Amino acid sequence: MLLALDQGTTSSRAIVFDETGRIRSVAQKEFRQHYPRPGWVEHDAQEILDSQLEVAWAALRGVDGPVAAVGITNQRETVVVWDRTTGRAIHRALVWQDRRTAAVCERLRAGGHEALVRSRTGLVLDPYFSAAKIAWILDAVPGARDRARRGELAAGTVDSWLAWHLTGGRVHVTDASNASRTSLYDLHHGAWDAELCALFDVPPAILPDVVASAGTAGVVTGGLPGAGLPIAGMAGDQQAALFGQACFTPGQVKNTYGTGCFLLMQTGDTPAASTNGLLTTVAWQIGDHRSYALEGSVFIAGAVVQWLRDGLGIIERSSDIEALAASVPDSEGVVFVPAFTGLGAPWWDPHARGTMVGVSRGTTRAHIARAALESIAFQVHDVAEAMATDAGAPLVDLRVDGGASANDLLMGMQADLLGIPVVRPAVTETTALGAALLAGLGVGVYGSLEDIEALWGADRRFEPRLSRRESGARVAQWRRAVERSRGWTA
Repeated sequence: MLLALDQGTTSSRAIVFDETGRIRSVAQKEFRQHYPRPGWVEHDAQEILDSQLEVAWAALRGVDGPVAAVGITNQRETVVVWDRTTGRAIHRALVWQDRRTAAVCERLRAGGHEALVRSRTGLVLDPYFSAAKIAWILDAVPGARDRARRGELAAGTVDSWLAWHLTGGRVHVTDASNASRTSLYDLHHGAWDAELCALFDVPPAILPDVVASAGTAGVVTGGLPGAGLPIAGMAGDQQAALFGQACFTPGQVKNTYGTGCFLLMQTGDTPAASTNGLLTTVAWQIGDHRSYALEGSVFIAGAVVQWLRDGLGIIERSSDIEALAASVPDSEGVVFVPAFTGLGAPWWDPHARGTMVGVSRGTTRAHIARAALESIAFQVHDVAEAMATDAGAPLVDLRVDGGASANDLLMGMQADLLGIPVVRPAVTETTALGAALLAGLGVGVYGSLEDIEALWGADRRFEPRLSRRESGARVAQWRRAVERSRGWTA
């Protein structure tokens, strides 16, 4: 069996899989979100750690028999800076959704640095990524920059934070997929880039060592869940989901419906540049071999359902949205752009904000719920269209996973807008599964990618029902609403 630690944006989970990829035990715990100012999003790093350890203990108690290894997957661009002696964070973690460094990114863009960042990292200049967040913490906490230069501090994404504590501070590591999301990692040479570190004012000494995504990176220390087990798999959540979906052939595409939506296309052994607002990223590294992917990121997906629940109170549970949205045949012209923290691919507008248009006296909470679900499908459509343009060929189908992939209404909407089949796998926990499979590959439970590919199976295919003319009209209306949301805070 294999233990996957799946540290997400709103909850920490631990899942034990058997060697066939079936779930044997699962535990989950939500943690608090902190919004100190509009556009700022923070997490308590200690709460992340404590919740992850708690669910790991619970998941392990739910199984009998030996566990071979631990895999870690994580919310990616979220960063933590901590004291190497005490192991305590010096500031709350800055979450990938956080937009406080927008002005820094704009200043670098105005200075003509975007081409350098794009060519070396495959990323755009946007507050989404980690480098400017690290620099912000070092500047915001008194004395932190001097302490960083003296080697007293460590910085990293959440995988690094967990690995450090699981090994008792013995290793400070990240894998290549997470490193490629920082704006500090050279995709082509597979290493931190000194010029980029200087550009973002991040001291290289505080960064973790970059290791392969499969292979032993450290050993869990005594007294912790999984003590003595190798940490043998590490990958950012979206790359882990791509691996868990067995997208090993260039051109295969998956979309994860989580807090955000993340569409990834496997592109093979060479970084593929995008001309349509997508990102180039490391998919994973096995041994010395790196595989790459094109990615489009939607910042707000499942989070819009949480907002309907917690912000507006129009549903009691997130799962209620499907029945409410299905109670009306359409949104009656209501279009909702959930740009709460700006727009991601292909727009990349940090100044966009949430917009609802087409509201009339006849609009009900059911119409709003339906428009909210449609907003997720529309955003994925925009990314998929850009991806097909970059690839020079239409997508054949879309493999889906994540919590909202269980929503049949949404999956039907998605197939209608894309005009291709949407395929839901038998195991939808593909992010955690990917981490477990990488760990299994790292310790020899699986001998090859072909062994892992044989485990994947489909649960249901959603076929498109709308004509291309009708879906095109809906997309055009959506695009009109997007334009009204853009540049709001500029």
